[in-house]
Formats: sequence, C-alpha cells, structure tokens
Amino acid sequence: MTGLKGLRAAADCRWDCVAVGEVMLRLDPGEGRVRSARSFQVWEGGGEYNVARGLRKTFGRRTSVVTALPRTEIGALVEDLILQGGVDTSHILWREADGVGRNTRVGLNFTERGFGVRGALGVSDRANSAASQLQPDEIDWDHLFGVEGVRWLHTGGIFAALSESTAQTALAAVRAAKRNGVIVSYDLNYRASLWSSHPDPSAAQRVNREIAGLVDVLVGDEYAYASCLGFSTDEARVDPADSGPFDRMVERVRGDLPNVQVFAATLRDPVSASVNRWGGVVWMNGERHASEVREIAVLDRVGGGDGFVAGLAWALMEGLGAQAAVDYGVAHGALAMTTPGDNAMTSLEQVRALCEGAGSAAVR
Repeated sequence: MTGLKGLRAAADCRWDCVAVGEVMLRLDPGEGRVRSARSFQVWEGGGEYNVARGLRKTFGRRTSVVTALPRTEIGALVEDLILQGGVDTSHILWREADGVGRNTRVGLNFTERGFGVRGALGVSDRANSAASQLQPDEIDWDHLFGVEGVRWLHTGGIFAALSESTAQTALAAVRAAKRNGVIVSYDLNYRASLWSSHPDPSAAQRVNREIAGLVDVLVGDEYAYASCLGFSTDEARVDPADSGPFDRMVERVRGDLPNVQVFAATLRDPVSASVNRWGGVVWMNGERHASEVREIAVLDRVGGGDGFVAGLAWALMEGLGAQAAVDYGVAHGALAMTTPGDNAMTSLEQVRALCEGAGSAAVR
C-alpha cells in the first residue's frame, strides 16, 4: 500500500487542507539586526498556516485557515497577506479591539535571518493575541469537516502551547476531524519558551500525548517525542543529520501510537547560518524511507520545516508513496530556505526538478 488509509476523495470535499493555528506578522530586518534596524520587511507566517499556504501556492491545493484576528488595520494587513498567499479566509474569527491592543492584538515575530557565524534569531511579541484566545466551541467543527468537507487537517504544538484554551481548541479540532474521516497531521514543534510560561507546564505532555494518539501523520524528531510526549531518550546525536536516534525512537513508540500511519522528521545540521546539511526521513507502514542529506545554501531558514510538511502532505494526497513524500518535502523545504519570509516562492515544476536531481542552478 502506497497511500494513506482513509484519505477522502477530492471530489467529496471543498478543501484539500485546513490549518488551525495563529497567523503572525513577521518583521524582518533583512541583512541587519533587530536591535539596530531602521526598517523591516513584513511577511505573514505561522507554523500551521505555512503548511496550508505552501499547499496552495506551490502545489495548487484548495486550502483554508482557522484562526482569529482583531478588527484593526493590523488585522486587515494580516488578512491581505493571507489572501495574497491564496489561502481562504472564510474561517477567520474577527475580534473587536479596544484600540490599544489591551484586549486583543496581532502576534508579532521579529526574525533575524543570520549569516555565517551569526545564527538566526527570533524574538516573539505575541501575548494576548487574538488567536491565543480561541475557544474550542467557537467553530462548528462538524460543519467544517463534515458538511463542507476536508481531506486533511494540519495543526501543531506551537498553537497548542499558546494558552490553555488553544490546547483544548487543537484537541477539539483533531477529535472532530477524526469523527468525520479527515486525515490529521500534527507537528510537535516543541518550543520550551512557550510551555515554560504556560499556566500548566505539565500540559505539554498531557495534551500532546492525547493528540498524538489520534493523528495519522506525526512530525518531529526524537527530542520532540521526549519533550512533548514523555518518551525517554538518553541518546545524544553525534551527527545531527544521522536519523538513527529518530529511527530507534519510532521503533519504540509505534506500539503506543497505533493510529499513526506516518512518522516524519527533518534532518538538519547547521554548518553555519548560511549552509545547512539538510534531509528528511519518513516511516510508513513499518518501512523507512529517507532522502540523501546534502549541504544546501540558506538565505532564510525559517519555514523550512513547514515547507517539508507541505511537500510531504501533497505527495501523500496524490498517492505517490512514502519515498516521494520525503523527497518532495525535502525539496520544497530546501527551496523555502532560499528566499526571505516563511514560505517558498517556487512552483511545483521547480520542486519536481529538484526531486529529479537537478542542481539548484538548473532550477529556473
């Protein structure tokens, strides 16, 4: 079997993929530093949303995002950027704002790309954002997944970590998706800074463990399994591009997560901020599939992992099998890191050319 069990036919659904998560404004000082910037380039981004955007812009799939924004000029800017990315906005919840951002606001992420020995740096300013206040009963999940019809739901650990209510919202979305026969992918995406400030830090493992037990596609390396799910790992990677520790973790946890059809992880070894060794690995139907780990030039590393998930999801929705899923994921993630912002500025033809062995200079 090369396809996912239970994947709905495209003709039966309005949406190929729906993402649930926060969409932030990313403020990018270009080659400069946040601390000395005089101007910023503005992008939209978010770990969950980026997957839906990649599926729409690169792969031409029908996607929508469930999130919340304040009814302000800044909220309107985020909406405009989402629309430019081709993602549907009909499931955005709009909040009335008090004019100063006290009751609700747009989350901000100041991001330095890094260069050479200076690593990338992200500085978040996202407390009290509209998306962090989402409640599980604000969305008619059964109407979205059942009546409108969705083939694939994607959400992740960053959204779940924003607040107690977003953890429950993520869980409600996943439960409803499974109730309606929707494939679910979940990126563990552990962020210690988010969970350490959470009202209930122990919720990280409790919530993520429940979600992981329901999903079809689980993304994250062995450290994410330990931090988010409570599976112990005493194994230190000598080579970050070696998938051995991840492979052994998958072998150990498969019995505890019987609903997971696909375990996936990126392999990233930063030689410098500008050069990474990059690859990926997928376990599906008990078999391991991996890409070659290669050195790639990096302009902006943010979004590479989300690009990987988008490419992987597209290949699996197309029924191309696990090896194609890891190959398209790695290629799309690599191309995403050649341009500024969180998302790839590329096409399916360019991703396919990279998968078929064309070097970067041949991708035109």
